[in-house]
Amino acid sequence: MAYDLITMGRIGVDLYPLQTGVPLPQVTSFGKFLGGSATNVAVAAARLGRNTAVITRTGDDPFGTYLHEALHDFGVDDRWVTPVQGLPTPVTFCEVFPPDDFPLYFYRQPKAPDLEIDAHELDLDEIREARIFWVTGTGLSEEPSRTATLAALAHRAKSGTTVFDLDWRPMFWKNPDDARPFYREALRHTTVAVGNLDEVEVATGVRDPHAAARALLDAGVELAVVKQGPKGVLAVHRNGDQAEVPPLPVKVLNGLGAGDAFGGTLCHGLLNAWDLETLMRHANAAGAIVASRLECSSAMPTREEVEAALTAGAVLAQPTQPPAPAEGEAEADR
Repeated sequence: MAYDLITMGRIGVDLYPLQTGVPLPQVTSFGKFLGGSATNVAVAAARLGRNTAVITRTGDDPFGTYLHEALHDFGVDDRWVTPVQGLPTPVTFCEVFPPDDFPLYFYRQPKAPDLEIDAHELDLDEIREARIFWVTGTGLSEEPSRTATLAALAHRAKSGTTVFDLDWRPMFWKNPDDARPFYREALRHTTVAVGNLDEVEVATGVRDPHAAARALLDAGVELAVVKQGPKGVLAVHRNGDQAEVPPLPVKVLNGLGAGDAFGGTLCHGLLNAWDLETLMRHANAAGAIVASRLECSSAMPTREEVEAALTAGAVLAQPTQPPAPAEGEAEADR
């Protein structure tokens, strides 16, 4: 049976402070979580009941083992998550300064294993058969991942729904001009493009949301989704349908991971063939729920939680206590 969703891209370990408003040098305790944008999208969709898998690579180390265990716990198929000898599993730290300052520190040297995905390793038939296939801009930043990503997109040839998460991370590129040719090539094989204002500007050269959406449609996609931060989200379909939805009110604890919850819920709604406004409202709500929580992957909401937030018209306040560590984990100084 075909997967509902296969994602391809980053995986790693998120080490998030269990203290908010504290600079990293003064933080004394951290929580350990599954991380990586493409992986979190698969987790978010799995939490909504979808059959998902991720294509990525880890180090051959204890953190790599942890990521496999976490994927199993979240119900994400890890058959295409394989180790790379000699490279460590990536680790990401953040600082948490609500409501809008969450600096990220990526430790992906000398090279992240997820950039070692090779085209010859891909199960192209499964990729083509998946109802949705999701790739990210980071996967285009280095070889052999770049060739593998474009090969997977070309083989899929827009069968089903193919989502390109523009995922612009400036620390992974020398400058935007290096990225644009590869973004253009990926968009040729894409049916849905998703990005914030910075990301659509890298992909299209324009920043105005409506102009960027038109440019993405001109590049070949059927649906352009432009996230506008406090102004909400704009979705424009090639058939002329359009929706612009404001954000759901929320007291932000950690904004990291909200976009991944948005993405997983977007996939769930696309599979349900929701109209654009319903699709954007549910995706916005899922993102807002994660923004109200400290962690990312383990914070992904259920369908009931999304519906409750939409019914309430806001994300209701959550207890401020830190998440409990997994069984057998020490909570402090991991």
